[in-house]
Amino acid sequence: MAHTAGRPTSRAHGRLAAFTAVGTRPRDRRHPLVAAAMVLPLAVVLAVVFGGVEAVVTQASSVAGMLGR
Repeated sequence: MAHTAGRPTSRAHGRLAAFTAVGTRPRDRRHPLVAAAMVLPLAVVLAVVFGGVEAVVTQASSVAGMLGR
């Protein structure tokens, strides 16, 4: 198959691509600790608001009892 030159991009198409790229994330992956730092405050707030802290403590104590500690 022959290699053909691509069509030059018009200025309007370039602007449209730049406009649609606003708010998109870069393709690089973030470090897991950064992701955890981003989600933990929300998780804590939701756990306190919906009473999840007591459930986690109850489950942790049950697991610790099963392990014999």
